[in-house]
Amino acid sequence: MINFNYETDFSLADEQRISTWILDVINSEEHKLEEINYVFCDDDYLHKLNVEFLDHDTLTDIISFDYSVGKIIQGDIFISVERVADNADDFGVAFEEELHRVIVHGVLHYCGYKDKSAEDTEAMRSKEDYYLERLA
Repeated sequence: MINFNYETDFSLADEQRISTWILDVINSEEHKLEEINYVFCDDDYLHKLNVEFLDHDTLTDIISFDYSVGKIIQGDIFISVERVADNADDFGVAFEEELHRVIVHGVLHYCGYKDKSAEDTEAMRSKEDYYLERLA
């Protein structure tokens, strides 16, 4: 089950399309979906979580809490819509493209992809690009 929750004045235009896409990503990565809760929020909301749970006093676009066991995906993904909009401007891409990248980024973490090293980041970005093309 994929749930979309909104803690700010924002909502996805097509939740069903995005849900189907996320499930396709999970299946393609040979994992199974238990439950993912997406929470769309603002910078303040996500900053508080970042400080409280990760001890990071910085702004970020996404925080994911992974409760997966083996290949059974379960977790909570918090996305700052404000940060996504700023990043889209900084990277010169459409808001929707950056939002979709962040959405799939969280799922890929649950599937075992990391982004701490340059090599890991490159592999993550390649997978993001691949799945973004499949959404189009």
